Amino acid sequence: MLLIDENQLAAALSFTTLIPRLRDAFRAGDAVPQRQHLTVPVPGGRDATLLVMPAWQAGRYLGVKLVTVFPDNGSRSLPSVMGQYLLLDGQTGQPLAQMDARRLTVRRTAAASALAASYLAPPEASRLLMVGAGALAPHLIRAHATVRPIRHVALWNRTPARADALAALLQNESFTVTRTDDLEAAARQADVISCATLSQTPLIRGAWLRPGTHLDLVGGYTPQMREADDDALRHAYIFVDTRAGALAEAGDLVQPMAAGHLQAQDVQADLFDLTQGRHPGRQAPEDRTLFKSVGTALEDLAAAILVYEATATHNA
Repeated sequence: MLLIDENQLAAALSFTTLIPRLRDAFRAGDAVPQRQHLTVPVPGGRDATLLVMPAWQAGRYLGVKLVTVFPDNGSRSLPSVMGQYLLLDGQTGQPLAQMDARRLTVRRTAAASALAASYLAPPEASRLLMVGAGALAPHLIRAHATVRPIRHVALWNRTPARADALAALLQNESFTVTRTDDLEAAARQADVISCATLSQTPLIRGAWLRPGTHLDLVGGYTPQMREADDDALRHAYIFVDTRAGALAEAGDLVQPMAAGHLQAQDVQADLFDLTQGRHPGRQAPEDRTLFKSVGTALEDLAAAILVYEATATHNA
């Protein structure tokens, strides 16, 4: 079994390779059973969570992502989220590779947003607003710049110093990067807005979005979280990664549905529909589009296979 390190994983998951691989995976529609959320008691502390996310390509590969969330780990100087991905042979069950699930997840999540943008964002989009400066942000920026001619990136974060640090990290890229303290003004100028935050109240207002804007919502992965207000959804064509996941877990959809402001049928399509040609995506230059993702084990499997095959070939 290959034990794949961080450098091998990063080398294999370039966005020019990973985005097409995700497109192929959604077109094929690999088997993805419902993921399990298991509560794990922690004596003397808050309950932890174990997430089990399996997927497979019949007769080829079988994979499972195991993720733990221990909310009190900060007091132990440990990350609250940890995990591993195990890839197995689909014919025999033999273990093939093990790799870090956190690094796999951030790259496949960014690639899924870029895959959606390849169908939904304006073809000439050059101005990106990144809301949030956490672990996902640099990957989302680079992924969007892979599928659209992004020339300028504005960064907004509640803590300006983190936005400054991210801008410094990206100073040698093919686009310019600047921090902004005026979220509204930056949103009004953006062609694409990508949000990756833990906000529980809307940050992006529909009134700020000009015709043609594409809004990419990556945070808000629980029903209690929100990144955009109802007005942003009301005036946009809405797309998701998977209907089952987004309509059950995404606060940006669950909350307006509970309030009667949104219906399940208002979702135009998911990534299966877009990649399989059942929906054309953006249809007019003035369309406002919105993509909401919560993640799926199909993306993990596709990324893990890509890492394994690249590493095995290199080691041969």
